Amino acid sequence: MAIEEQREAEAPIHGDILEAILSHVPLTDLVPACHVSKAWKQAVDFSIGHVNPIKPWLVVHTQSNRAPHVTTTHAYDPRSHVWVQIHEPSVKHVSAVRSSHSTLLYTLTATKFAFSLDPLHVMWHHVDAPRVWRTDPVVAVVGHHIIVGGGTSEFEDDPLAVEMYNLKTHSWETSASMPENLKYSTASAWLSAAVDEHRMYVTEKNSGMTYSLDPNTKIWHGPYDMRLNQNVFFCVTGTICNRFIVAGLMGEADNVSSVILWEIRRECCEELGEMPKEMMEKIKGDGGYVPSIAMATAGDFVFMYNPAEPDEIIACEVERGKCKWGCVRNVALNDDTRMHRLVVSCADLKMEDLQRAISENRRFAVKDM
Repeated sequence: MAIEEQREAEAPIHGDILEAILSHVPLTDLVPACHVSKAWKQAVDFSIGHVNPIKPWLVVHTQSNRAPHVTTTHAYDPRSHVWVQIHEPSVKHVSAVRSSHSTLLYTLTATKFAFSLDPLHVMWHHVDAPRVWRTDPVVAVVGHHIIVGGGTSEFEDDPLAVEMYNLKTHSWETSASMPENLKYSTASAWLSAAVDEHRMYVTEKNSGMTYSLDPNTKIWHGPYDMRLNQNVFFCVTGTICNRFIVAGLMGEADNVSSVILWEIRRECCEELGEMPKEMMEKIKGDGGYVPSIAMATAGDFVFMYNPAEPDEIIACEVERGKCKWGCVRNVALNDDTRMHRLVVSCADLKMEDLQRAISENRRFAVKDM
């Protein structure tokens, strides 16, 4: 009896109470909690599995415009409603870091192509550059292929050229060029890229004209019109839980009437939700002029912001076909970083990803909101 009383005294918090407490603890602090004891590890696993599950992070990289392109990284965790600064070992990129769709980061020079596929971008892979020199291509990962298309230098013969890096053979392959209709809008500045398990989709942001590429057959399909209706003057694409979604601006750039989110199902559009008016005002910012919108997606989360005034980020969680909206201030922006490049990605991570990052000398510090 005395032994049992001693055990209770040593572990006064357990069971449902411990799981409930852990559900309010930032995810980064749950990593050391896993090592307290076997019971705590089980409580952490149950808490993030059933009480307050892990949600995709929004990752914001601010990068100096000059070499060596020093980068600062912050992440927003919607599960814990906190911003986290990720302190990384000094990495000096020889060119600007880019993100062509929500989960891939890459750098590209005339001789080297570097890319990172894991959620927190701990591991970078360095390979030879594609044969065609590109300045602003569309880049996407489908299966074991990294597709690099368009965005060629003005000195190249084919502005629509497409190449693929095969992650299995570690070699470059050529593919069919982009469709001729995209000849004057092949750069990522004009195209939105999205992927599912089998294809890459490229959408002309102003017209909604979309084509898809199957990397296995190297055949393009389309065109498709992804606009909800004729009032859409700008749109971007993404995927949530392998569902193809589109966010569109309605009206005109100097008078945006609404921001709509819809899903493409068998070539028809199904509206998911409209951004609340108070959040639209945050997207408009001080100038009120919104010629474009940017979007990052992962899991069942959609993050949107105005590239011209990215001070506020709108989050939308899509649950059972319904939108749950929220807004968060972008703490990555300050007087020192406001003029830096902003690269936004998403991390659909697991506890193992955090543990790996910590083992690779990443440090996480919760920031004041």
